[in-house]
Amino acid sequence: MKLKLENPIVIFDLETTGLNLVTDRIVEISVIKIHPDGNEEIKTRRLNPGIPIPAEATAIHKITNEDVKDCPSFIAIAKSLAAFINGCDLAGYNLLKFDVPLLAEEFLRAGLNIDFRKIKIIDVQNIFHKMEQRNLVAAYKFYCNKLLDHAHNAEADTIATYEILQSQLDRYPELQNDVKFLSEFSNTTQHFDYANRIGVDSNNEPIFNFGKYKGKRVRDIFTVEPSYYSWIMNGEFTLDTKKVFTEIRASIL
Repeated sequence: MKLKLENPIVIFDLETTGLNLVTDRIVEISVIKIHPDGNEEIKTRRLNPGIPIPAEATAIHKITNEDVKDCPSFIAIAKSLAAFINGCDLAGYNLLKFDVPLLAEEFLRAGLNIDFRKIKIIDVQNIFHKMEQRNLVAAYKFYCNKLLDHAHNAEADTIATYEILQSQLDRYPELQNDVKFLSEFSNTTQHFDYANRIGVDSNNEPIFNFGKYKGKRVRDIFTVEPSYYSWIMNGEFTLDTKKVFTEIRASIL
């Protein structure tokens, strides 16, 4: 079933140097931009991450340091990528936990504050897990009856994700063919920052999702122990998490 669109939607996948949102970088990004009239644009770029690609990462996505030595940095493509996705909704596989947070970090390092919180986002993995509980390769076989021969190739994974999403709409009549519905359905957690270090209590107030104050309201802790904010700012947290903590702190000063 074709996806009904009011806005263009960008389906994307990242290959990276690792899984740490603070220290790792993108080495390949692939996007499919689907327009409401059905036209599609596919763009794939390899990037020089500026740090060595660990052997264990290369073993997964097959991209080596030699492959990317002459490729542009993320900063070099950041403005054109931001323009390409501007005004679009987003979709991907496991993007809420990893791809969106890491992409947001890369944009912030490039001096661009792209607020994905204002964008409708469909996480195909979360739909899959709610319905069937498997991984991308199994999902592709289950929904599309195809083998994903080039798993962990950004473009192959992106195309497979788009096919899976369309097949999910065919398979489950309870899934509305509506980006807003699919975005809400596939968002399984509520949090203030992409890395999920700041959760939400029953009153929609930000709370700590880590450390000695886990479950406590951020505003309360920052009021009685302002040094905790300084500790966070000097700690190994994502730029986005630090930005949100700064906004919360500013609201109580």
